[in-house]
This record gives sequence, structure tokens and C-alpha cells, in this order.
Amino acid sequence: MANEQLDIVFTAPHPDDLEITMGGTIAKLARMGYRVGMVHMTNGEPTPRGTPETREKEMRAAAKVLGVQVCEMLGLPNRVLMDNPEARYALATALRRYRPRILVGMAGRTPSASPDHYQGQLITEGARFYSQLTKWNERFDGTEPFRIDHLVYRPVRFAAEITHWHTQFVVDISDTIEQKIDALRCYESQFAGERFDGLEHFVRSLAGAEGASAGVRYGEMYALPRLLGITDMVALLGDWGIPSPFKQAASPINAESEGN
Repeated sequence: MANEQLDIVFTAPHPDDLEITMGGTIAKLARMGYRVGMVHMTNGEPTPRGTPETREKEMRAAAKVLGVQVCEMLGLPNRVLMDNPEARYALATALRRYRPRILVGMAGRTPSASPDHYQGQLITEGARFYSQLTKWNERFDGTEPFRIDHLVYRPVRFAAEITHWHTQFVVDISDTIEQKIDALRCYESQFAGERFDGLEHFVRSLAGAEGASAGVRYGEMYALPRLLGITDMVALLGDWGIPSPFKQAASPINAESEGN
């Protein structure tokens, strides 16, 4: 395990969760020079198609494709992952070692998929709080307290409930969508043939829909559990990517010049 400060940590229950939901953003931030970490809570096994050794090999190959500095597996139990003190201690210990400003996790209850996803959300929330607690260092391998400024959610689109978020934003992943797909290809034990074709269709379709909502080709939508404070609205609101349905009219000054 590396012990280095990171700018941002992404966490989720199973290897392939982060790649499917947030791979484009992870690759984009790493490409921009930020120090990015991926923390998988479990090894994802047992599954009908994998082994622990295969899954870990695929996980590390995917992390290499995405270009992150740190990829760690906590070793919590798959299928029976529960939000409890021990799980919070495990993730909080990693957070206290990496000391990121931003923590990103999945959000949403998925009754048609693994219940681990929602438990992972609760563990992420609890661990973020635990990471700043004082006089408890013995519970976190002697690491020092650290406050994480920002908790960011990646809402699961097939969650059971429609959640109202205080703030939503979309990361433009148009330049990293292929990198995201390549990372998913690393999970050959889980996705091959028709299974991979279906996954790729889902990932591209969702990224296209979320991107279009923000005026870009491909995007990933994130949410904050609070309002977002800004100081420069002009800098925040860049060019709108949807082409205008009409030709831009010439300004009066240009029109007058053209008449001379």
C-alpha cells in the first residue's frame, strides 16, 4: 500500500463499480495531473465467473489504463458487506493515510443489483466522518486525523428512489470515454461477448444522455449533499456546447462597416 497524499479518492464496493460509474472522470483527472486514488472495498468474489486472483489482476490492469496513482483493495467481505464500525475503520484508515481533499462514492439503493452498493454509500459517509476524529488513532493503525473537505456522490441511475440533490454537475468525459471502455475490457472474467456488448451499450448511452444534458457529447453526472458556493459565475459558466439553430446575426457595428 502506498502512503502518499492524494487530491481525490474514489471508492465503491466491487472492482468494476468505479470503472463503470466513474471511469471517465477518473481518467480525466489523472490526465490533468491530479493525484487520484481508487479504493475498492471488497475483492468482488465469489462470483460465478471469477476468482480472487483473476479479479485483482483485472482491477490493477484497469487502474493502469485509467492512469491513477493508487489502487487499493480493503478486503472487506463481498455479498455481506455491511455498514458497521469495522468497515468504517477500514476505509477511514485509508483516507487518513491518503488525506484527499475530495471523496467520491456511489449513491443509491439498488434492489435489482447488489445490496453492497447502498451499504458502500453508508460506509463512505461514515468513514469520511471517522477520518477526522481525534483521540481514536489506535482504531486507524495509528494514523493521524484528517478532515476531508468535500463528499461527492455518483448517483446510480437504476436506484430504487429518485433523490433530490442540492447540487448536480456533469463532468465532460468526451475525451476519456474510450479510455473508460478500455478499462472495462480489463474485466474479461465478468464481461465477455454479449455481456460486454450490453455493458458498453449501457455505458455509452448513459454517458451520452448525461453529457447531452450539459451540452457535451459524453458526461458523468455527480451530486453534492449541499449547495455549491462559488465566487466567479462567469468563469463557471463556460461555452454552451449545443449548436445554435440560427446563424449568429452580425453586430450593428459590423453591419455598418460592411455597408461602407
